[in-house]
Amino acid sequence: MSNLIKRILSSIILLPLAFFFIIQGSFMLIFFTFTCFLISGYEWHMMTKKKSYKIYGFIFLMISFYAFYELSVEIFSVFFVILICASTDVGGYIFGKIFKGPKLTKISPNKTYAGMIGGYFLSLLVPIITTSFVDYPEISMQLFLISILISTISQVGDIIVSYFKRLSKIKDTGKILPGHGGLLDRIDGMIFAFPIYYLFSLTNYLNS
Repeated sequence: MSNLIKRILSSIILLPLAFFFIIQGSFMLIFFTFTCFLISGYEWHMMTKKKSYKIYGFIFLMISFYAFYELSVEIFSVFFVILICASTDVGGYIFGKIFKGPKLTKISPNKTYAGMIGGYFLSLLVPIITTSFVDYPEISMQLFLISILISTISQVGDIIVSYFKRLSKIKDTGKILPGHGGLLDRIDGMIFAFPIYYLFSLTNYLNS
């Protein structure tokens, strides 16, 4: 319960802060993006140290933060991805703690099938809630499918980062965020979701 409260409080602070910098745009957005990249890069460096795959992680982080920056010109899109990933994380944590049940994978022993379902459930509420607050066309099946895709990528990203943490024999990537650990612990799903969503939006733009 104590850890859950910390996670909720951290999210209450982090999400509005991130949205503030995104809305401000220009120099403020560049500063925010670069700062998050440096912190994530540092945590990855400390986690991998002399591992041979370290450089590939840095390259991936650069691609991911570039995708985030490019998507930020469409505020709804970047907010949508962040909210899907955050709700997936919260839903997975709450449902996993309440229902427990069979483990999803040995890579991340805290992940359960109940948590996976909870992540999907909460993420599917995002398109319903967000579209009611913005001037957006009616909710379509495509929007729900995109939500499921982003939620899936977010959960897979979480597991991938957990895999690298197990290789490094650490529990958290850092201690900067109470209840979450490091910044990478908080954005592990987002760093995978943003590049995929960017490619999706780019494909739609080229086909339009």
